[in-house]
Amino acid sequence: MTDGGLSRRRLLGVSGTAAVAVAGAGTAYAVSRGDDAGAAGAPSPTAAPALALDAAVPFRGEHQAGIVTPAQDRLHFVALDVVTTDREQLRALLEQWTRAAERMTAGAEAAPGGLVGGGPNRAPEDTGEAYGLPASGLTITIGYGPSLFDDRFGLAPRRPAALRELPAFTGDQLDPRRTGGDLCIQACANDPQVAVHAVRNLVRLGFGVVAVRWSQLGFGRTSSTSTAQATPRNMFGFKDGTNNLKAEEPEGLAQHVWVGPDDETGGGAWMAGGSYLVARRIRMHVEVWDRTSLQEQEDVIGRDKKEGAPLGQTKEFDAPDFARKSPDGTPAIPMNAHVRLAHESHLRGIRLLRRGYNFTDGSDGVGHLDAGLFFLAYMRDPGRQFVPMQRALAKADGLNEYIEHNGSAVFACPPGLADGEHWGQALFA
Repeated sequence: MTDGGLSRRRLLGVSGTAAVAVAGAGTAYAVSRGDDAGAAGAPSPTAAPALALDAAVPFRGEHQAGIVTPAQDRLHFVALDVVTTDREQLRALLEQWTRAAERMTAGAEAAPGGLVGGGPNRAPEDTGEAYGLPASGLTITIGYGPSLFDDRFGLAPRRPAALRELPAFTGDQLDPRRTGGDLCIQACANDPQVAVHAVRNLVRLGFGVVAVRWSQLGFGRTSSTSTAQATPRNMFGFKDGTNNLKAEEPEGLAQHVWVGPDDETGGGAWMAGGSYLVARRIRMHVEVWDRTSLQEQEDVIGRDKKEGAPLGQTKEFDAPDFARKSPDGTPAIPMNAHVRLAHESHLRGIRLLRRGYNFTDGSDGVGHLDAGLFFLAYMRDPGRQFVPMQRALAKADGLNEYIEHNGSAVFACPPGLADGEHWGQALFA
């Protein structure tokens, strides 16, 4: 689908937003635009969202796009295993992925002339399902799992100290088929076909080097990453992520999201400016929830369902008053309410940047929806942030009666790229 007749081979600036120059004139990764006339000015990954949902997001910058970028509506996430033992093949693939990702985020084919340019006797270099569609705010974010830093590629000395497998949590019911991975790709866009196209083409390029371990489609973001976005709702019908960190909070992001220059020393120093990603597939037992009274639902969450206000307050963004009592003398926000246990005041100031999505993956074979939250959160150190938070929730959260965690992974997402740089360049230095 196009907007106003503009094809995929044009950058779709609206309301004064021009086309994006995704790389400097001298870089080897500049995108060939064919008949495109100009270069661009889409917003930076930390700016307020573009007025047009089909605008392009810059690929290069201090941090990877897709972290604090205003959350798009659709997700295709994939975890991959590296199946080669050849270090150079992996390094070359990361370089090739960089070229393709930069093109696709600008609204181009994965390779120049990729749809039909190779002629009738070769497989096309672009699968074609997004041809003619705008960039749709596509971001592609890459991460490296702990298992990549074993003995296969000589990367063990390069493993960041904060990149460790997550411990087991009380109540976990993890499916190995939805857990772990050497690499991950997170593609977010405002058009599901654009996000799927991005992952499909990167996986195609990786044939013989990587193989899909597991993947997840998501719709309807469950957190706002910009103050310009309204708070969305999760599959339980409650507003989710009201107190999330926002792109417009640089001090908060520096404290809680971005790896500092002194956080990692030695071999892991390349992670400065990057962030750690925790992915958790959380199935929600929606049929049980749907038969639960409104009062119990609100007590479990700690907010009212209509406005999203903390119990005892009137507006969504009112500060929760954990000392407030109900008329019967009990806490207005129950002691096991999710809001209470997840609040920074009960976690010694811990905060995360959440970027999750709803999912519905059909039924489970016995008539129940396989639906829930694909939790994605970025942070400076998973061991100091996510682990204590999840332990507190796993121990006492009333929401545990209605959910189960059946997939889990952690990844190191490197910093953004300057002109001429490619994924894996710092990793393999």
